[in-house]
Amino acid sequence: MFKKIKKRDGKIVNFNSEKIADAIAKAGLATEEFKAEKAKKLAEKVLKRAEETIKTRTPSVEQIQDIVEEVLMESSYKKTAREYIRFRQERSRIREAKSDLMNIYKTISHADASEDSDVKRSNANVDGNSAMGKMLQFGAEGSKVFAKSILLRPDIAAAHDNGDIHIHDLDFYATGTLTCCQSDPFVLFENGGFNTGHGHLRTPNSIGSYAALAAILLQANQNEQHGGQSIPNFDYAMAPGVDKSFRKALKRNLEKYNKFAGKKLSLEVKDTIKYGDDEKLKKAKWPKEIIEASNEDVERETLQAMEGFVHNLNTMHSRAGAQVPFTSINFGTDTTPAGRLVSLDLLQATENGLGKGETPIFPISIFKVKSGVNYEPDDPNYDLFKKSMEVSAKRLFPNFCFIDAPYNLKYYKKGDYRTEIATMGCRTRVFASVFPESDGIVTGRGNCSFTTVNLVRIGIKHGICLKERKEADWDGFYKELDEKMDLVKDELLERFEFQANQHVRNFPFLMGQGNWFGSEKLGWNDTLRDVIKHGTLSIGFIGLAETLVAMVGKHHGEDEDARELGLDIITHMREKCDDYSKKYHLNFSLLATPAEGIAGRFTKIDRKEFGKIKGVTDRDFYTNSFHAPVYYPISAFDKIDIEAPYHNLCNAGHITYIELDGDPSQNLPAFEAVIRKMHDAGIGYGSVNHPVDRDPVCGFSGIIKGERCPHCGRLEGDVSFERLGQNCGC
Repeated sequence: MFKKIKKRDGKIVNFNSEKIADAIAKAGLATEEFKAEKAKKLAEKVLKRAEETIKTRTPSVEQIQDIVEEVLMESSYKKTAREYIRFRQERSRIREAKSDLMNIYKTISHADASEDSDVKRSNANVDGNSAMGKMLQFGAEGSKVFAKSILLRPDIAAAHDNGDIHIHDLDFYATGTLTCCQSDPFVLFENGGFNTGHGHLRTPNSIGSYAALAAILLQANQNEQHGGQSIPNFDYAMAPGVDKSFRKALKRNLEKYNKFAGKKLSLEVKDTIKYGDDEKLKKAKWPKEIIEASNEDVERETLQAMEGFVHNLNTMHSRAGAQVPFTSINFGTDTTPAGRLVSLDLLQATENGLGKGETPIFPISIFKVKSGVNYEPDDPNYDLFKKSMEVSAKRLFPNFCFIDAPYNLKYYKKGDYRTEIATMGCRTRVFASVFPESDGIVTGRGNCSFTTVNLVRIGIKHGICLKERKEADWDGFYKELDEKMDLVKDELLERFEFQANQHVRNFPFLMGQGNWFGSEKLGWNDTLRDVIKHGTLSIGFIGLAETLVAMVGKHHGEDEDARELGLDIITHMREKCDDYSKKYHLNFSLLATPAEGIAGRFTKIDRKEFGKIKGVTDRDFYTNSFHAPVYYPISAFDKIDIEAPYHNLCNAGHITYIELDGDPSQNLPAFEAVIRKMHDAGIGYGSVNHPVDRDPVCGFSGIIKGERCPHCGRLEGDVSFERLGQNCGC
């Protein structure tokens, strides 16, 4: 009989034969095949065989467990044998995860964020070198291990780890958070204000306060969600602040006029008076000088408010001080004088840049383009459309969202900003719904969670790239694609159930302040199922270009047949999502997943398994969603034509990037031609990417060729030039 046994960590402890019987008994109890007495007899067989076969006096735990498996497999209790093996494998997986976690913690603690580390670069908005950034990463990585070990089904966790799928924001899985929200400031501002959890903020009474509270709104919501924060109606929502500031300025200037001119004009300024309302101002018969001075005051105040808003969103922190809120705002369609002023000054603030002339990264500004509103020369906001292109040509933003795309236009109701398509972050959209009350409504809704399928790997396994077959196995491709989508569907449903059982009290701002659609009807202790159903469950894909190369040898940017095959694949995925929506009565949608974060991860895993395959795994990334590859030479208009049909299919989010060489601010007609081509081709959301350089010494912003600043003549030396370009979506 053995007296000692060696544990997995190398420690030597006393041998206890009863533990063998207990383990076998637990397996038999789980399968209901036998009870404790039989377990003791099986344990005796294990001990006897161990003494006969193990030559060392101190066996290892693994040696004993191997013999337990053998004895059970030889018995008639096959079900129990399988259960024991499954349990052992699961325990092994958890141990390995803990071991991996310690290595990850070592990377967080010692590696620099600039090093080639997926962990350190997993969130571009987190400073991985700061103390709080490291703290956030420690928590995130530990949370991922907990989710994979305890919360996820083993086959789903394994599919994530081996690169078949990628569960986005896995670190937030255990918290039950949702991804993003399209917040309507009207809901929070006009009904007595709101509470951030640290104090109540009353209804704002000036444009400066409106802009400040809008930033606080986004920050507060970011602390309760893991994705982007969006205001879909920024110009509409800020306009009342302009009108309030105008009335204040008018009253203030009337008081000055009476004081210095010795007049007794009435100081009553009714709430119906608004900035730019020429008819009512004319009827009031106030001196022209007073109105002009009041206009100047509010215009100056609005520009300051917009500059403050932009500066706040690039400096204020969320999530324990480790991250700037990931924010986006949509604007450009409010045709009232106040709304137009907000849009104009927001564009001007973006063009002015930050304190030292830096291009602001946040908010991601999105100009909503609509024929009849701002697209044609006789439209009331056409000047804003022109200005938006001038600013984008200089500062990369705004991007452009097209309400006239057929799949967006069908929901549009003139004058109802809730029906104007808006986007969150780099592409996410939530618009259609299986629930009539939220169908075609953007405000108060967001994505619950999303998971991406590694489309390229399926292509490698069933295509011609490995030279194992002469023709692509399309039946096998679609069979495996369906299997992976079904797996993702199961994961999204499980995560939804976890989220649905959270309470309003877990999200005191998002739900407790009525920010999410329908949440104002819930009590503090109510669960969230009845309201988060208005959000979306999204299935994403990446690397369509590499998938097509793997399958048939060419991608959709270079070959007409591949173009049709690409559309067939994504149409199939969209139809599958629509089927899930009907079956489960939830908003399943298809996402054109961006390359950031996972394209390199998938590529590394696939290259390790399949080797370096030309046009497939021979680069450090897979191409962004359905995009024609950035490395393939193609005209801007051809790229738009190729990618436009996918926008209609990808109802969870899409974007088309166009790369322009040189300084587009020197050729605005070409820039405008690209935007108009997007509009006419049916693009839903588009962006023009171009180089933006800056000399931090003299403040010049533009293109710096070589090593000399064209403005001050300084040679690049100890102080480097800043080279900035919006992510090209590679």
